[in-house]
Amino acid sequence: MSERVGPGARLLVTGGAGFIGSELVRQLLARRDGTRVTVLDKLTYAGNRANLAAVEEDPEQADRFAFVRGDIADASLVEPLIAEADAVLNVAAETHVDRSILDPEAFLRTGVIGVHVLLEAVRREHERAGRGDRLPVRFLQVSTDEVYGDIEAPRRSVEADPLAPRSPYAAAKAAGELLVRAYGTTYGLDAVITRGSNTYGPHQHPEKLIPLFTTNALEGEPLPMYGDGMQVRDWLHVGDHASGIDFVLRHGESGEAYNIAGDHLLPNREVIGLLLAATGRDWSIVRTVPDRPGHDRRYAMDGSKLAALGWRPSVPFADGLPATVAWYRDHPDWIASAKSGDWDAYYARQYGDRLAAGRAVDGTA
Repeated sequence: MSERVGPGARLLVTGGAGFIGSELVRQLLARRDGTRVTVLDKLTYAGNRANLAAVEEDPEQADRFAFVRGDIADASLVEPLIAEADAVLNVAAETHVDRSILDPEAFLRTGVIGVHVLLEAVRREHERAGRGDRLPVRFLQVSTDEVYGDIEAPRRSVEADPLAPRSPYAAAKAAGELLVRAYGTTYGLDAVITRGSNTYGPHQHPEKLIPLFTTNALEGEPLPMYGDGMQVRDWLHVGDHASGIDFVLRHGESGEAYNIAGDHLLPNREVIGLLLAATGRDWSIVRTVPDRPGHDRRYAMDGSKLAALGWRPSVPFADGLPATVAWYRDHPDWIASAKSGDWDAYYARQYGDRLAAGRAVDGTA
């Protein structure tokens, strides 16, 4: 199968210091095939330069790596970076639904305005390519299964399904997708979209379910379970998610969207039970708390379109989850850094009243 972006390419990865972005950067550079990567990251609370330490400490990889701190919505910063790139992988995002409910505007700035700024810069390079001044730039937009909204069993979302987002976060991601499609159709940009399912693994900020419950359990703190905990998610290891993005970058058809599915559906309650077992805790520290507004009950995607191209997930949840818990247990300094800054204020705002109104959970139910 021919590659649309091959060895030695110059890649711009936005959000490359975050959870998924840093894993993608580590994988891209670890191939040692001459690929050069520039990371553009604003280093908000979820971006952590330490996530790229393995790259910067490896002399061969560090020689092919550059880091730029900044905002994808800053056109004066973005334009010269894209002028030097063969492809742009937009992983930059405000990612947590709970935070989008508290502060929707930040999600719109990154997920809509930021995407627009990137696309405008790519469009200018596309015009240069049309004049023969350079090769075209491929644009990959990283999106989410949440753009499909709540999916009733036993259905699984396919790429042709309508987008039906139900949170500010998902709406911003859906709007970003629509912009990408519009620029592809109107201006002829070479653009592809990936939609990943619920991702877990090392380096994930502790606002998300698995790292939050893991770190709370390790510290003996209560675990705030939304409602009955029967919300169903499809779990995808971050290594697989990054691998899927890279595969679509190299092999995806222009103008297409691809589901990157984990093929491991579980209700949150069952995941919590596995986390308790892995951390040596029991259900006495779990509290059922008032659910968040508009909480989608079930996400599920069909990954057959990407499988037909030759990609499938490789990390079983039964292996990935305990390995993830072990990583957090072994990296207390990383946890302390992630829970610095505004963490206490955010946690109190998000969970303080909920935990006060919470009830004990019967683990046998």
